[in-house]
Amino acid sequence: MAELLSKDELRKALEDAIKGNASSKAPFTIAWAEGKLQRKHFARWCENHYHYIGIFAEYLAYIYHNTPDKEEYLSAKDFLLQNMYEEEVAATRHADLLIRFGEACGTTRERIKDPKNMIPTTLGIQSWCYAVAARENFVVATAALVVGLESQVPSIYRKQTPILREKYGFTDEEIEFFDLHIVSDEIHGERGYKIVLEHANTPELQQQCIDIVRTGAELRRMYMDGLWKAYLEKDLGALQA
Repeated sequence: MAELLSKDELRKALEDAIKGNASSKAPFTIAWAEGKLQRKHFARWCENHYHYIGIFAEYLAYIYHNTPDKEEYLSAKDFLLQNMYEEEVAATRHADLLIRFGEACGTTRERIKDPKNMIPTTLGIQSWCYAVAARENFVVATAALVVGLESQVPSIYRKQTPILREKYGFTDEEIEFFDLHIVSDEIHGERGYKIVLEHANTPELQQQCIDIVRTGAELRRMYMDGLWKAYLEKDLGALQA
C-alpha cells in the first residue's frame, strides 16, 4: 500500500515529473534564445499561444467553481481569484500584452484571435486544460495547470526575452508580456505548489497530482514541438529532439 509522501518528497516528485519534458529545454525555446527565429516565426507563435493562454482565466474559473467552499480552502480560492484578476482585470489584460507583441511582429489582432490559425497541437493543449479544469478535483487541476504548466514559464521566458531586446530591437513596451510573466508566474507557481502540498493529503491524491503534472509537461512539450514542425522546419530543418 502506498504511503503518504512528506511535503518535501511530494515537491521533489512534482519537480521531477516536469524535468524530462521541461519546455525550457525544447528545441523551439533554444532556437528562439539563440536568435535563430525570424519575426514571422514569433507572429505564428503569437497566433497559437493566444489560444493556449489567452483563456487561462477561464480554466481557473472552473477550478474555482470546483473548490469546496470551506474555511480550509479559502486561501486556495483567494489565489485563484487573484490569478483571474491579473489575467483579465488588472491594468492591462495579459492577452492584450501578447497581442501587442504579435502586432510588433507583423501579425494582427484579428489573426491572433482567429482560432483557425492555431495548429492541432495547440488545440490539443487548450482542450486538455479545459477538460482538466472542469472535471478534476481542484487539487489535481491546480497541479496540472499551475504547477505543470504555469510554473515553467519563468524559466522559458528568462531564456527567450534577452534576445528580443539585444538582437531584434523590440522595445520594453512591446515585450512587456514576457517581463511580466517572468515575475508573476514565478509567484503563481509557488502558490500552486503550496496548494498541492497542503491539500493533496492522501497517497492516491498525491499520485494523481504527480501523474497529471507529468502529462501536462508532456503536452506542453508536444505543443512546442508542433510549432517547430509547422513553422520552423522549412527554415531551420527537421526537429531534433
